[in-house]
Amino acid sequence: MVTQGMRTMLAIVKRERTPGLWLQETPIPMLGAFDVLIRVKRSSICGTDMHIYDWDSWAQKTVPTPMVIGHEFVGVVQAVGSHVHDFHPGMVVTGEGHVVCGRCRNCLAGRRHLCNKTSGVGVNRPGAFAQYLSIPETNVWAADPNISLEILSCFDPLGNAVHTALSFDVLGEDVLITGAGPIGLMAIAIAKHAGARFVVITDMNPYRLDLARKMGATIALDIRTANLSTVMTDLGMKEGFDVGLEMSGNAQALNDMLAAMCHGGKIALLGIQSKAAAIDWDLVVFNGLTIKGIYGREMYETWYKMTSMLQSGLDISRVITHRFPYFEFEQAFRVMKSGQSGKVILDWSE
Repeated sequence: MVTQGMRTMLAIVKRERTPGLWLQETPIPMLGAFDVLIRVKRSSICGTDMHIYDWDSWAQKTVPTPMVIGHEFVGVVQAVGSHVHDFHPGMVVTGEGHVVCGRCRNCLAGRRHLCNKTSGVGVNRPGAFAQYLSIPETNVWAADPNISLEILSCFDPLGNAVHTALSFDVLGEDVLITGAGPIGLMAIAIAKHAGARFVVITDMNPYRLDLARKMGATIALDIRTANLSTVMTDLGMKEGFDVGLEMSGNAQALNDMLAAMCHGGKIALLGIQSKAAAIDWDLVVFNGLTIKGIYGREMYETWYKMTSMLQSGLDISRVITHRFPYFEFEQAFRVMKSGQSGKVILDWSE
């Protein structure tokens, strides 16, 4: 806990503008009048964190250094600012990692997920791979303490999956997911929970395809050895998939999805495509397809929905495959980089 005279904490920091991360002492974040100071209990590693670790071109142009990284977390309220009334010490909380301006047209209209002045926790401002995190009260989510800390630490990516999977009605529909990363895996369970008939997922990673089967996929397809046309025939599908969830960021996967959609099909696009990616626009136009870009979570409708689904039986626990104490973060990142994992959790318990 924070005690009088205590001014530093341990955190995983992007200290230098080179590949790698460093565990070091850093100042405990300031607590503003409208802020909540959270003692982090668990955090989970995201693909964004991998980009920062590798220091790729996106990270180089986006992340200032030094920077405490990480944005997926759960913790306990340690202290609150003088103007905070809805939270108090001891509450179990997680938080929305997109800090918005609150003043632009979208924010004022209640479309905060579309704010063009968004600041990212652990990207543009100090993050959650630390013993303490300070974020605005408006970004704090009071968690159901009956949900496990590990699951709560994954609320950020679960929110991405919920936002994507529920962008279009999936009740009774046939759903195609491209990309069996952790968010794609979560989307399997969400689509099934929301009443989808068939949920097919494609990837080339045998480890993650096996996880997909455990998550309840109707078929987890290795696209190196089979194709979607055969799958549709085997399932008795006559017109193609109704809803597509693109999670891979792979141009070939997106084109495969376009070709497999029914006329009037709807695609939610979460995976970030290469700027050079090309698609067959004839399929989009002549088949009347809808493509919707997804970024983050709807604040805060997505948070209500994922909480309610977990309370009513949604189970994503199989997505969590590895756990490490925070000081073994290097090993945790190696496991993530190997592709032989689902979600990887860092434990910040004392």
